[in-house]
Amino acid sequence: MTPNAENDWFDDEFATFGDRLAGARDAAGLTQADLAKRIGVKEKTITAWENDVREPRANRLQMLAGILNVSMRWLLTGVGPGANDPSDLDTDDDLRAVLLDLRQVRSEYAEMGEKLGRLEKRLRGLVAGMETDQ
Repeated sequence: MTPNAENDWFDDEFATFGDRLAGARDAAGLTQADLAKRIGVKEKTITAWENDVREPRANRLQMLAGILNVSMRWLLTGVGPGANDPSDLDTDDDLRAVLLDLRQVRSEYAEMGEKLGRLEKRLRGLVAGMETDQ
């Protein structure tokens, strides 16, 4: 990350996806291991994403945005609602824990919606196959 002289966090102009992901994770008070566990990947995957070696698939990107409370657009481009500087956070630990749990539930809800969509598509295919057999 390229430090910004004003806040010593990172410079939005030069930040990469990995920089924004690491910054948002820090702002949310999560370790790489915590984040990996929450979205169901290995810690080395988070490391690869933060080092810009690999990029998450769309479903994981959506989960990341939900858990970190940032927009997918911000994660990808730096434009839109993003993470606050970690030093700006004034919440106590209990409130932060509840917010993280809420983000996790929202992320799981989105993932379940995707699974429901895939199941519906499979079911429609099965029904269409049964109709052509008759």
